Order: sequence, then structure tokens, then C-alpha cells
Amino acid sequence: MNAYLFDPPPLAALPVRGHTQRFPVHRIFCVGRNYHAHAAEMGRTVDKSVDTPFYFTKSPSTLVESGATVAYPPGTENYHHEMELVVALGRPGFRVTEGDAHELIFGYASGLDMTRRDLQLLARDKGRPWDLGKDFEESAVCSEIVPMPGRVLERAAISLQVNGQTRQHSNIDKLIWGVREIIADLSRFYRLQAGDLIYTGTPEGVAAVLSGDRLSGRIEGVADVALSIGKPL
Repeated sequence: MNAYLFDPPPLAALPVRGHTQRFPVHRIFCVGRNYHAHAAEMGRTVDKSVDTPFYFTKSPSTLVESGATVAYPPGTENYHHEMELVVALGRPGFRVTEGDAHELIFGYASGLDMTRRDLQLLARDKGRPWDLGKDFEESAVCSEIVPMPGRVLERAAISLQVNGQTRQHSNIDKLIWGVREIIADLSRFYRLQAGDLIYTGTPEGVAAVLSGDRLSGRIEGVADVALSIGKPL
């Protein structure tokens, strides 16, 4: 007899470059306002001397592999792209130091944190959670995982084009909190696990996309990510 009342959802997983086995995704953490220029375009400033990183999450069920076509989501008229470096963890860790943070790293990917911006800003201005703006179906797009065990990326160009026109172009050396700092800080609050993904934040240039648009992003030395926007649900 089936142990469940109905079939459980399939395990979210991503391809791994050079491997036949896939990377099982446990959780998706996202860092908010982690580039000064993006924080400014969102009407906020970040002072690292007094501010600390903040996070939101996306369900693994929101995960979409690069190359997919996703429906224009319901409930929004301002659907935005956010190009990001994604850190894939391959070992557990709790209360790790910045000096030991590299030991948790399995590899990296290029990701898109797709956002219902109008719903996010409405929630922000009312002091409510961002879930409707961030954690929705097909909103976490990710390339294959590129194994780089123990390697900390500190510099790499990051860019995004929409229909061949550059929208975002920066470098991950402009992250306010770098990879080591993010892993160490998150591990103060969570028992990080193998399979966790961390979307590290987006640079400036976020903007709306429409049905029919084609997105193409790249992080130097990591991977490309592609997405097509389909018709509304």
C-alpha cells in the first residue's frame, strides 16, 4: 500500500557539469540588497558598518532549469529579472567561521531570481513579508552546477541580456557581503546542509520583462543561463 495519501512531488535537482548524477536541492536562500547600486535603484542604501545581511527564501518547487520557457506569472504587471551568482553547498555546517566557509562549497551556478516587483514593493512598503513577490512558481532559474570544491569566487563579470540588449553588467567583486561572509552569517541562523543553494544578490539594471522576451545571462568562468518568457497563465 502507498505510504502517502497522494504522490509526493519529485525532488528538485540540477545537472552537474561533468557528472551523470544530479545535485539534489535542499533549500534556496536569497540575499537581499547585496550590491550598493541595486540597493540605490530600489530606493535604499546599505551601510555595511551598521547593517547586516538579510535573507528571504524560495521553495525548491520554484526551481527551473536554464533553457526553459516559463509562463508570465499571475497577479503582476511588473515582472523583473535579477541575475545572480549562486553558491551550491556540498557539506553541512553550523556556526562556521569566515575562514572555514570555503569548506562547505561544492560549486557555483548562474541564476535568475525572477520577481513580481509590484507585489514585492507593496509588501515592503506595508512592512509585510515578500513571499508573493519572490516565492512563486518558476521563479528560481538556475544553470547547471559547476563543481569548484572549496574555491571562493571573489571576482567575475556578471551580465544579463534581454532580446540581445544588455540590461545588467557588473562584477561580483562589488558584492557588499562576499561568499565567505554570506556562508558564515547564514550558518549562525541555520544548520546549513549539502544541497542548499544561495542566490547571492543582483547588481543594478533590474527591469521588467514581457511575454516573448528571451533572457541570456552569464557569469565569467561559471556558466550561462537562459530563459524565455511565455504567455500569461
